[in-house]
Amino acid sequence: MSRSSRIAIDVGGTFTDVVELLPDTGELRFDKVPTTPSAPTAGVLNAFGVSESELSDVTMFTHRTTLGLNALLTRTGARTAVIGTQGFRDVYLLGRTDRRTMYDITYRPAAPLLERYDTFEVPERSLFDGSVHLPLDLDAAHAVAAQVAERGYDSVAVAFLHSYANPAHELQMRDVLAEVAPHVAVTLCHELSREYREYERTSTAVPHAYVKPIVRRYLETLEGDLAEGGFSGQFLMTRSGGGAMTASSAREQPVSLILSGPAGGVIGAAAFAELIDQPNLITIDMGGTSLDASLIIDSAPVLHSGAEFEGLPINTPSLHIHTIGAGGGSIAWLDGAGALQVGPQSAGADPGPAPYGGGGTVPTFTDAALAIGYLGTGTPLGGRLTLDDKPALAALEPLAGVLDMSPTALARGIVRISTTKIMGAVRAITVEVGRDPKDFALLSFGGGGGLVAVDVAQELGIPTVIVPPGQGAFSAFGMLMADVQHDFSRTAVAALSELDAARLEEAYGPMTAQARDVLGAEGFSAEQQLLTRSIDLRYSGQEHTVTVPIPDGEDVAAALQEHFTELHERQYGHSMDDPIEMTTMRLRATGSVEAPTLPLLPVRAGGTPEPDGHRAVYLSATEPAIPYALYTRESLLAGDQIAGPAVISEHTATTVIHAADTLRVGRHGEMVITVGTQERA
Repeated sequence: MSRSSRIAIDVGGTFTDVVELLPDTGELRFDKVPTTPSAPTAGVLNAFGVSESELSDVTMFTHRTTLGLNALLTRTGARTAVIGTQGFRDVYLLGRTDRRTMYDITYRPAAPLLERYDTFEVPERSLFDGSVHLPLDLDAAHAVAAQVAERGYDSVAVAFLHSYANPAHELQMRDVLAEVAPHVAVTLCHELSREYREYERTSTAVPHAYVKPIVRRYLETLEGDLAEGGFSGQFLMTRSGGGAMTASSAREQPVSLILSGPAGGVIGAAAFAELIDQPNLITIDMGGTSLDASLIIDSAPVLHSGAEFEGLPINTPSLHIHTIGAGGGSIAWLDGAGALQVGPQSAGADPGPAPYGGGGTVPTFTDAALAIGYLGTGTPLGGRLTLDDKPALAALEPLAGVLDMSPTALARGIVRISTTKIMGAVRAITVEVGRDPKDFALLSFGGGGGLVAVDVAQELGIPTVIVPPGQGAFSAFGMLMADVQHDFSRTAVAALSELDAARLEEAYGPMTAQARDVLGAEGFSAEQQLLTRSIDLRYSGQEHTVTVPIPDGEDVAAALQEHFTELHERQYGHSMDDPIEMTTMRLRATGSVEAPTLPLLPVRAGGTPEPDGHRAVYLSATEPAIPYALYTRESLLAGDQIAGPAVISEHTATTVIHAADTLRVGRHGEMVITVGTQERA
């Protein structure tokens, strides 16, 4: 019997997470399969294979892949050229000529994506107001296009001066390239960013061009494989700014996918915050390779209007997420001074940590968690992967011998170091920007989050830890919450006092029409479309801006001034009487997707069930075998309460609480942990 379902698949560094939603019943299924780096589309199809639905029954598929990001990290993208305005050939390579690390004599900037040999220029010049100072030299354009074809480039980025104000010359250059070098994928800077700052715009276009052929091939292959299997539903990709985009849009704008990795979890966290009435959350998402920390404030994620990759700016809206190399596969090693370190290197998916049986031999966080008793060998991860403690101890022994420690003592040290690194990530998004962690609850998810969450919370004074249902695949669940989003912007530098209804209409009229056309073409009715306007403001003479929502009403300029003053003081700690100026008009166009709802757990009539047994956990040399009660999360019901110490295992992850910690199960299946104040090992 056919049934409709929605599926989200999140490809991580070690595991691929799968969430299946049956809209008719609200039933959710969480699962994991190993990631297949050598055959990305095969891994996705394997993920579909563990669902209970046929491809023909899937009405919506939401996907996240690290393919573009990995190509950037490993410098394995397309051979790329960049064409600029004559005299501005070196914009991308020169950048801002600044140096972030001032006192490190060993500092080296990240390798660029292309060399000067790959940069070209043509005579043309538009001015900041859109007027043409020098028409495009078509003969020179044809000569450059011929060089691009002769040298065998796969992709080219065209980034002309002030094309944000007048894109005509970039459009002409595309026509020339289509004629002379039709095999080359072309990226036009103005189609990605209609904002001033030539370096930032070029720095956005180059990585886009670098990954475009790879991502396009991947999506075309995956779409073909899915169609062969009978899939005819809507195919969405998560994007860096926290929303989703159709696969067809993603093929043309893959730069919006590059920093989308942790976005699903943050989207899910924002929705979950509202559901459980916890509007202010710190989130930690600990996967196989990395840990991502972010904030939810008033049930909404914190956004950046721009992002960075290895210090290079990317002019696309993105979520404010702090990422560190602290995942389940993070490798333990000794630095030059002989001190123990953990990460950022990871065992990844192949061979993976030693307990997974894939041939891994180096010590990792997972080996350590298994050796001290946080993880066990009795509950298969995802119902299929059973951990083996013998390879884990074998991986720990060589390093333990060098340090003259027992393997379990070394394992405790590895877990402790990882916890300390995670605390630093949380401090970076709270204490270091003037926020007190005690004012938040900690929402923990990912395959490893539940192992360290209460320790992190206790050290930082966070009173409550919340573990959502399906924590190991929660990022994939969050992807089901993602609405389709498109972001439009136009530079308009002027005094705020000059803003009136006519100027607003001049700026937002064309963007609004474009937004409605794009959403309409993607199948969203007028009732499903939401357009949100905002504007970047700054004090005259400042470099950085504050993004302020545009209110309804008559005196828009006065309302913006008041709101800007408030936000500037909150963000920078002060306000001034200086004149305020506008820099960029922004429009976010949202196509609403029906969000899933979590079913309510039944309330247990009697008391909490008895534990399934006990397992010895190594806390320290003086507490080498403390008995922790074992529970299975799937057997818990709303209202159940557990007193620590205990280990709660589930299909996709494990949660550890200690003595003095107490756990209560909420109506939606969330585990709410009140953190004790006892000394931690």
